[in-house]
Amino acid sequence: QVQVVESGGGLVQSGGSLRLSCAASGSSFSINAMGWHRQAPGKQRELVAGIISGVTINYAESVKGRFTISRDNAKNTVYLQMNSLKPEDTAVYYCNLRGSQYNVRYDSWGRGTQVTVSS
Repeated sequence: QVQVVESGGGLVQSGGSLRLSCAASGSSFSINAMGWHRQAPGKQRELVAGIISGVTINYAESVKGRFTISRDNAKNTVYLQMNSLKPEDTAVYYCNLRGSQYNVRYDSWGRGTQVTVSS
């Protein structure tokens, strides 16, 4: 099974920046799609940013121009650089990876990392 672990969350003031990391581990796996999602209290989980097949990048309208998703293939790691943070960005951020392992598709989620933006 492909394990996914997020890190980099924390408390930051409005206008500040954070970089989240998502590290994948396991054997004989490939990553086809990776995404960062978030869930604020009382709200549904939403896609923040995603990369499909290493080419197509999507962002939620609310984060365009402020957040950047990137990947390091050598490290099996995906990042989310978050700039100009706002209080409404406060949420638990989850990493999701999809691909194949031993020719079997997988869909793995991390446990999440808390991001809190104070006003």
